[in-house]
Amino acid sequence: MAAKRKRGALAAGKAKRARRAPSAGEAVPEGGPRERSVPPQEYSIPPPVSQGKWKNKERVLIFSSRGINFRTRHLMQDLRTLMPHSKADTKMDRKDQLFVINEVCEMKNCNKCIFFEAKKKQDLYMWLSNTPQGPSAKFLVQNVHTLAELKMTGNCLRGSRPLLSFDPIFDREPHYALLKELFIQIFSTPQYHPKSQPFVDHVFTFTVTDERIWFRNYQIIEEDASLVEIGPRFVLNLIKIFQGSFGGPTLYENPHYQSPNMHRRLVRLSVAAKFREKQQVKEVQKIKKKGTKVLVEEDPTEVVFETPAEEKPVEIQLVKPESKPIVKDKKKLRKIQRKKQKKLFRTEG
Repeated sequence: MAAKRKRGALAAGKAKRARRAPSAGEAVPEGGPRERSVPPQEYSIPPPVSQGKWKNKERVLIFSSRGINFRTRHLMQDLRTLMPHSKADTKMDRKDQLFVINEVCEMKNCNKCIFFEAKKKQDLYMWLSNTPQGPSAKFLVQNVHTLAELKMTGNCLRGSRPLLSFDPIFDREPHYALLKELFIQIFSTPQYHPKSQPFVDHVFTFTVTDERIWFRNYQIIEEDASLVEIGPRFVLNLIKIFQGSFGGPTLYENPHYQSPNMHRRLVRLSVAAKFREKQQVKEVQKIKKKGTKVLVEEDPTEVVFETPAEEKPVEIQLVKPESKPIVKDKKKLRKIQRKKQKKLFRTEG
């Protein structure tokens, strides 16, 4: 009986050599396996996806401060998903100064930064900076909707390169032109990036409406070149543009900006004014009711149709009425009534 071959027995002995296909100049031996010759193309390695060289090495650091809510955390994760050239870091402590972010970017080998700063657990600010020289811009983020929250039909390939679409006003105003260049350098995926895909199937739009910048992400459908929104979406309200990174001289300050604290204060004042107005109206109505009424002279013709009621004679009862017996049992009461009736019949008879 033949013995079974154990697993690994071939590795312990001599390894089996791979057969090499004969070249054009070599002759095939007579007894060799001519039909099972392996072609040389089978061992060739496929070329890489991107044939070009990665020259624009833009890296964006996306992180936040402590105290952010779940919506901000999801928005930050969505931006990291859409931007393959981004990097992540741990949350920064509130006590640290903002210029420390430049050192963090240097350690992470990043030259751009998106920093989310949370205040009072309800206000969200976004910093876009070109580290370490600058410039940098500070925005108030409003109307945040994430990918997990929105029920949209659009979809795009993970890591694909986006198109950037800007409103025409970005070319007219100087501060918007500066923001346009900052958006291009941060949100555009560099060509031939190792983590990117060589496809363009979605577009980032930056639209200026009501003195705010509206960010949207759309999918490009190949059939009819129509757009379907993917998400996320948010609104950026510009506060200031600084010359340096996270500080320095102020290049531009938005005159239309209103802080969230001032907005909440105005809302409270308007509610208080409405309440005071209601109270004043009530007081005026009370004063009107208490005021003296103007007496109108009596009309003599009003008494024509009044008929006096008949006067009934007053009857004075001199005898005290008999007290009725209080009987709780109804049967006893009936017996008493029957006895009285019998007595009456007897006296009459």
